[in-house]
Amino acid sequence: MGAVRERVSGLFKGRDDFPVGGAGAATLSLSGALAPTAPAGHKFRERVAALPLFELSVDLGEDIGSLRWWRGVATLLLLIAGAIALRPAFEPIYGIQPETLSGDAFQESRAYMIAPLAYGGDTGRRMAATDAVVPLASSPERPQIDMSATLGRGDSFERVLKRAGVGGDDAAKVEAMVSQAMTLSDIDPGTRIDLVLGRRASKTQPRPLENLAFRARFDLNLEIQRVDGMLQLKREPIKVDDTPLRVRGSVGGSLYRSARAAGAPADAVQKFLQVIGQQMSIGAIRSSDEFDLVLDYRRAETGEVEVGDLRYAGIIRDGKDKVQMLRWTSGGSTQWYEASGVGRSSGEMLRPVGGKVTSGYGRRFHPVLGYARMHAGTDFRARYGEPIYAAADGRVTFSGRHGGHGNYVKLQHAGGIATGYAHMSRIAARSGQRVRRGQIIGYVGSTGLSTGPHLHYELYKGGRTVNPLSVKYIERAQLSGRELASFKALLRQLKSVKPGAALGQFTTARSQAEPVREIDRLEHKGAA
Repeated sequence: MGAVRERVSGLFKGRDDFPVGGAGAATLSLSGALAPTAPAGHKFRERVAALPLFELSVDLGEDIGSLRWWRGVATLLLLIAGAIALRPAFEPIYGIQPETLSGDAFQESRAYMIAPLAYGGDTGRRMAATDAVVPLASSPERPQIDMSATLGRGDSFERVLKRAGVGGDDAAKVEAMVSQAMTLSDIDPGTRIDLVLGRRASKTQPRPLENLAFRARFDLNLEIQRVDGMLQLKREPIKVDDTPLRVRGSVGGSLYRSARAAGAPADAVQKFLQVIGQQMSIGAIRSSDEFDLVLDYRRAETGEVEVGDLRYAGIIRDGKDKVQMLRWTSGGSTQWYEASGVGRSSGEMLRPVGGKVTSGYGRRFHPVLGYARMHAGTDFRARYGEPIYAAADGRVTFSGRHGGHGNYVKLQHAGGIATGYAHMSRIAARSGQRVRRGQIIGYVGSTGLSTGPHLHYELYKGGRTVNPLSVKYIERAQLSGRELASFKALLRQLKSVKPGAALGQFTTARSQAEPVREIDRLEHKGAA
């Protein structure tokens, strides 16, 4: 026992944490003797990390400017550069390209594509001819061909027929026959023409036209047939009901929604609001008021419908007509007139040229005469030969040479207003002629007392010149005599139409025919 104690004491000699007591008792601590041994790889990483150059977790916020701080910055930059160098590329990854087909393989695959439509179905496998194949001397021909053609915008009737395969002689005859029945320009683009081409005498000749039919107008069908070798025209009039469509109802919370709910088209309601807005504010219309509008409306017995323009617009308040406006054409001009026959159109006068004002209205120093005097108009900058437009509708009262004005045109407008246009290079209006607003009446020049091409524009009111840039005018038209009587007759006729009358049952000759079946005849008599 003493020997064992000596060996243990010698093994842990010099260690303070392993005291050895006497009297056969010993207190041992094996924590240090039994500590696990670190693996070799861990020791290597600890040694590498101990090197100053490879210290990766350097706090750059401490010891700024020291050697350790700079080594941390260098390590950070090296890591960033390595990450950039090892970044993945974003280039396409090319797979295996299929082999390009050629020869018989290409011809066979093309049969499954859209290509047969372009190549006439000549695709796929081919079978070689054998001795059993006998060529035909001639192929059988179809006795007739049914087809259709469409009249395009700007197309001619004869050219459409020729495109469809009709011979030149037949196409010319058909066009002449149709032109006798109606004006060819009245045929709407997009009209469908049904054709029947017969058997031809030889393959070198075009097929003869056997039958042609189309809707020439809303109220007319035309058909051309070949009878005993001759083309004959047949007219088939279509019964049309021209009863105007009248829509009337209460304004309620919204005039637009109420009119649309009553069956008025959206375009007609918008036009109605514009017309009524010329006579009264739309906001002044009360919810208890009634709207009253009349439209051109046509129904064919074949079922087609044409909705035309707005003809009448009115507002009814407390059972009386508050506003009555009727569209009327007078002297080639169409506008809206009140029930009394008074028409009204207002607005600024049109600028005769598009250039800027170079000299205004008033007293100024004349560049040619060399002294100050009244400048009775406005000068507009314009290029030589630029067109000059009429400022408003009117009549030419003077056209020709006029002293210092040079080539000069004067127009008389409604309401005692007149306009003058001076220094023209060429005049395009003659005395007594009526011109429309925006119509070309001449061209810019430098005739008369002028230093260069420009337009001298004058405005007269009551025979005296006024500043052209400060005048707005209202043009009024008043119907009278027979025209006024015709106007009021049309107004009474439209107001006598019952609301919704145009949507009633369309009576045709077929609907008035006597019933064929006995049961129908008995029911018809019972109903009568």
